[in-house]
Amino acid sequence: MNKKKSFKKVPAWHGRKSAAPDPAFHHEFSQYLSESMDREALVALYGRFRADCSQFGRLMCAIVFRALADRVGTGIRIEAGVGFSHPETFDIGDGVFLGEQTFIQGRHDGRCKIGNYVWIGPQSYFDARDLIIEDYVGWGPGAKVLGSSHTGMPIEEPLIATELEIRPVRIKKAADIGVNAIILPGVVVGEGSIIGAGAVVAEDVAPYAIVAGVPARFLRWRDGYKPSR
Repeated sequence: MNKKKSFKKVPAWHGRKSAAPDPAFHHEFSQYLSESMDREALVALYGRFRADCSQFGRLMCAIVFRALADRVGTGIRIEAGVGFSHPETFDIGDGVFLGEQTFIQGRHDGRCKIGNYVWIGPQSYFDARDLIIEDYVGWGPGAKVLGSSHTGMPIEEPLIATELEIRPVRIKKAADIGVNAIILPGVVVGEGSIIGAGAVVAEDVAPYAIVAGVPARFLRWRDGYKPSR
């Protein structure tokens, strides 16, 4: 006997409204910090508030993060334990949420661009040496990006000592990345596509496709999408 499983629908919150402008003092304080402290001192200052999950701690993290990054839009929310390297290469849009204990690993000559209204779940990891995440992307808790790998040549060398190949990763607008999924170097995840929980994505994903598994395989198109022939 089939029983209907009960569920309820509630309105989405993130990205439904434009991010309100930050108070003027927010920008002024960030500007003052960037002009009066060097990067090492700013990173140390960020570290003082990094584990503080209070409202004040989150405010200070956002202000100091703005002073460190290349650009940060309005309304960023940074939860406790968020870490990073080379934030000077970060370009962060409006209304971005960074969940607890997320880590963004930049590179001195790299670039990391995160678009508007991106929601990133806790304990996520980003190899952000050449990474673009477009607007309205949902990022499940624990999901990861790997953007580089070692050549492994010559074979006599320890693998970790061989050259590093950095390949761009692109997550297109409104894609949804499942819990604990892994996106491998060089992959383009198409607009509006869905990556299943725990998937390992080694190849490009078409727009509005649903993929899952290890390695990830095409399951079907999203309801309402008609691919052109």
